[in-house]
Amino acid sequence: MTKDSFKLTNTLSRSLEELRPLHAPEVLVYTCGPTVYNFPHIGNIRTFIFEDVLVKSLRRFGYAPKRVMNITDVGHLTDDADEGEDKMEVGARREGVTAWDIAKKYEEAFLDDLAAFQLETPEIMVRATDTIQEQIQFIQELESRGFTYRTSDGVYFDSSKVPDYGKLARLDVAGLQEGIRVAVGEKRNKTDFALWKFSGEAGKRHMEWQSPWGVGFPGWHIECSAIIRSTLGDEIDIHCGGADHIFVHHPNEMAQSESVTGKPLARMWLHSEFLLIDGGKMSKSLGNVYTRADLEERGIDPLAFRLFTYSANYRARLNFTWEGVNSAAAQLRRLRQHYQAVAEGEWTEVLNSYQERLNAALADDMNMSVVLAVVWEVLNADLTPREKRAFLEDAGTILSLDLGKQENQGIPEEVSRLLEEREKARADQDWDRSDALRNQMADLGYHVKDTASGQEVLKI
Repeated sequence: MTKDSFKLTNTLSRSLEELRPLHAPEVLVYTCGPTVYNFPHIGNIRTFIFEDVLVKSLRRFGYAPKRVMNITDVGHLTDDADEGEDKMEVGARREGVTAWDIAKKYEEAFLDDLAAFQLETPEIMVRATDTIQEQIQFIQELESRGFTYRTSDGVYFDSSKVPDYGKLARLDVAGLQEGIRVAVGEKRNKTDFALWKFSGEAGKRHMEWQSPWGVGFPGWHIECSAIIRSTLGDEIDIHCGGADHIFVHHPNEMAQSESVTGKPLARMWLHSEFLLIDGGKMSKSLGNVYTRADLEERGIDPLAFRLFTYSANYRARLNFTWEGVNSAAAQLRRLRQHYQAVAEGEWTEVLNSYQERLNAALADDMNMSVVLAVVWEVLNADLTPREKRAFLEDAGTILSLDLGKQENQGIPEEVSRLLEEREKARADQDWDRSDALRNQMADLGYHVKDTASGQEVLKI
């Protein structure tokens, strides 16, 4: 499997493309991070899982990813179209603390989620509030190039100055303008967006800064452009985010960055599709916005949810049900039992063809459902437990399911040895020996159940 064969679906071109980094083997990756005003929900987590698989896949194929993630702790308004309040201020009022307290609390919660879902911490994480001066400088560059205008509530980007604005979402900008039926305030165009917002009444905000245009705070979109430029440069290889960013956030990022640098912001744009809940949208009003805490309250390992997300390609909408995630939890237990059935693995030549198929699935736009199918095929094949463990060790670098985690008291070494002997006896169709070994394990306090996925061990 060569580097050239690693393919991803570029949202910009709507096609499957070979990855061609600017400076291989290094791959410059930017992933939009959380707005830390509340706990991440499982739809957010699905996106972070896809990005984690991406980074680990890049390494598997010999690349050296350099990943940057922002932490949005100011400027993201309740309406993505520059209306409403800053979500941080809303969170502060909800909990009776400052916006700074809210940012600290939920950033820590996000870091806890990274650990719980086996998500690798990005190499570089940057808070929006730590780059205020860089954002101001970026806006000044846009202003000097004639891309901005000022209104009574802030400084705005003039999208009409960008001929191909909205190319990522393939927006009909002219049609949007002609179809305006509601007031856009002082905005010149419906697709214009805030770069800097004025504070308004003094002392009402917890987060505000001096700027050449007056006291205020940055708009949501400018932070990513400023952070990318200061950490990765003017042009990067891959920009990731959720599908909800395709129509507002990412087109705005692209427009403002390319207006300053004159270069494409990213060679490839990757987006994770929505997670549906029981076939519908997640909604606070419906009470179906679930977090890690909701999973754990039902006794579900967060990694069972991670495994559940592998049932569909990241570009496809995925329907979450409690039945589905419970099924994934059962699969996770079986995977761990296979992994823990022996103390160490043994790689043999027969595993090479399975590994090639697994790599081919990863190279084909990270097709994790096929990766899983290959894993289960190996576990159901006429292979020794040590061979199966070896394959799980290899696949585990991508799956990230903590297969070594022992549930309850785990499986004693003697029981693991008997399991390996019994699997061999079953492969040889020595049913008397198989039954005798089952009885030996029962005497040790363990019941063995034969399933389609192999031997399942339960403490009696």
